[in-house]
Amino acid sequence: MLDLLRTPDRVKFCFADGETAAQRAGGSFSARGARLAAEAAEGEVCIRLEEASRPLCRAMLRWEQKLPPLRVLGDAWERSYGDMEWRGMVPERALPWFFLVSDGAQTAGAGVAVHANALCWFQVDAHGVTLALDVRSGGAGLVREAPLDLCRVRQIAPRAGESAFAAGRRLAETLCPVRRLPAAPVYGGNNWYYAYGKSSTQEILGDAARIAAWAEGLANRPFMVIDDGWQVEHGGGYNGGPWDRSNADYPDMAALADGMKALDVRPGIWIRPLLTREETPESWKLRRPIPERELHGGCVLDPSVPEVLEHVRGMFARLESWGYELIKQDFSTFDLLGRWGFQMGAQVTDEGWSFADGSKTTAMVIQDLYAAMRAGVRDETLLMGCNTMPHLSAGVFELSRTGDDTSGRFWERTRLMGVNTLAFRMLQHDVFQSCDADCVGLTREVPWAKNAQWLDLLARSGTPLFVSAAPEAVGPEQDAALREAFRRAACPHAPAEPLDWMETTCPARWRTDEGEIEYDWDDDFGAEPLKR
Repeated sequence: MLDLLRTPDRVKFCFADGETAAQRAGGSFSARGARLAAEAAEGEVCIRLEEASRPLCRAMLRWEQKLPPLRVLGDAWERSYGDMEWRGMVPERALPWFFLVSDGAQTAGAGVAVHANALCWFQVDAHGVTLALDVRSGGAGLVREAPLDLCRVRQIAPRAGESAFAAGRRLAETLCPVRRLPAAPVYGGNNWYYAYGKSSTQEILGDAARIAAWAEGLANRPFMVIDDGWQVEHGGGYNGGPWDRSNADYPDMAALADGMKALDVRPGIWIRPLLTREETPESWKLRRPIPERELHGGCVLDPSVPEVLEHVRGMFARLESWGYELIKQDFSTFDLLGRWGFQMGAQVTDEGWSFADGSKTTAMVIQDLYAAMRAGVRDETLLMGCNTMPHLSAGVFELSRTGDDTSGRFWERTRLMGVNTLAFRMLQHDVFQSCDADCVGLTREVPWAKNAQWLDLLARSGTPLFVSAAPEAVGPEQDAALREAFRRAACPHAPAEPLDWMETTCPARWRTDEGEIEYDWDDDFGAEPLKR
C-alpha cells in the first residue's frame, strides 16, 4: 500500500526568499546552496541535510505512487484537541510525525522515527506522499555548514487479519525503539479540576488523605499532584515563575511533600518552566515577538542559551530536593512557538524570529530543553509532559498528557477532549510514554452518570488515572466507585482498544482485557458544542 523505503522522486527546497526544485544525482538533491541526501537502508530511509549556505526553511520530499481511495489517520504536534479522526484523503491535511492508511480491509503506515532533528509532517493524496521537513530556527531559515541528520523514514506493511488499531501499535513500536516508562501504573489525584488554582497546604493534605483512603491496601501507592497555583507569582492571568519559592497558602513546599508521604501518598507538582517574572538577563529572553497580554509582565526564556538550560535543570533539581516524585511540566510548546497545537497545521510558528542559537533547528532546541529537565532529576523521578511533543520526548519523559484539558465544569469538554485523545493516541501508550488522557473532574457541576463512565474506562484502559475530586461531590456511591477504579488502575492492563474509532471521533465501544464494554457519552440532546 505504501512505497516510501526508497529515494524520493523529487525534492523541493523552501528558502526564506522562495522555492526551488532540487536537481537529483542518485540519492542526493541540491539547489541554491542547499544539499540533501536520502539514503535507503535496511527498513528505513535516512534523510540528511549536507549543507544549507542560505536560509533554508523547509525541504519537501515527494514519493510518487498511485493510491486508491483510502481513509487516513495522522498524529498531533503536541496535545490533541478533540480533533483526531480517520478521514478520507485530504491532500492539504498536515499529518504530524506519522500516518496510517486503510482501505477497510488492511492497514499500512509510515512515519519518522522519534528524535528527529526537524519538525516533520506528511501529506497523502491519490498520486503519492509528501514529507515536509521544517528545519527553521524558530521562524527563521537555517544556515548550516556541518551535516545534520534530519530524520529516518520507516513504514509498516499490511498484515492479513490485523486490525487498524493493532497496525497503529506496530507502527508506533517501529518508530520508537527507545523506552522510558514508569515502573508501575500511575494513578491518584490532581487538584486542578475542582480548585482551578485556589487551594492551600491544608486542602492538599485533605486531598491526599482521601486519595490514600481510596487506595487502601494497595501496594502500588497513588500520587497526589499539586497543580498550578502554588507558586509565589500567581493571579491576574499570570501562572509563571519564579519557581524557587511558594505563596502564603503554601508556606513550605518541602514540608508539604513530607506531609503527603506521611499519608502514604507520593507527591507530585506542576511547573511552567519557561515563563518567569524574575530578574532575567536580556540574553536569556526569547526574541519571538510576544503580545504583552500573553505574558502578564513575565518573559519567556530561550532554551537555545546554555545558561537557560542550566537554569531549567536547577528548577527541576530543586523540586526534587523538596521531595516531589512526579514533576508535570506545562506550556513549553506554546511558550516557545506562540501557538497551540490546533493552530499549527503546516506552519508551527510565526515567520521572522529565531532562537539565540540560530544554528539549531527548533526540534533540536526542544530536545535540548527536555534533556535539561531530565538531567535535573534522578532516574526514579517521573516526568510528565503537558503541551509537549511526545515524538521528541520519547525516552526522556515517562508520561505524556496527550490531549487538551478535560473539565470539572462542563461534561462536554471531557467528552470532547478526553475520549478522543484516549482513543486516537492509545497507539502510543506504553510505547512513546504512558499516555494520560487527563482527569476525571469530579464535581457537582458534572453529571455523575457521565463521570462514572469516564472513571470506569480510564481505570480499565491501562493508562494513567487521575481524579480531581471536590470533597462535597463524593458520597457513598462515588466513594465506592473510586475505590474500585483505583484497585483497577493500580494494576497493569493491556491498552484498551476503541472498536468504533473509524466511524466516530468519540468511540463508545471498547475492548479491554476484562471484555468488551459500551459507554454512552452523549447528553439527552447529544453533544453540546457550546459548553466547552
